[in-house]
Amino acid sequence: MCHIFAGQPPSNYAYETRSVRLMGHPTSVRLESKFWVVLEQLADAQDMPMAKFLSALYEEASEIHGGVSNFASLLRCCCINFLDPSFDHQQLAMEAQDARTKMDSVAAE
Repeated sequence: MCHIFAGQPPSNYAYETRSVRLMGHPTSVRLESKFWVVLEQLADAQDMPMAKFLSALYEEASEIHGGVSNFASLLRCCCINFLDPSFDHQQLAMEAQDARTKMDSVAAE
């Protein structure tokens, strides 16, 4: 019944830890490797390197919610939302364009 899920390669759900800098503080994030694949797609969709994407996401979530209590869980939920068929990929593209425009204007100053 669940063979399609149970039979997947263990490498899909093996933990992978990556070192990142969030708001200037070095830390590490531990996720299943399959989530890192989706996060790479998300970062690419935002036209950002992974490190910059993670930092920007952390900063924005902190601003909105006054902090981030479980960043790894936030990342997993971002992946699930991104893969959801009802996810608004056009809005994501518009936000990425707005962010690039802001960065370009700051760089020009």
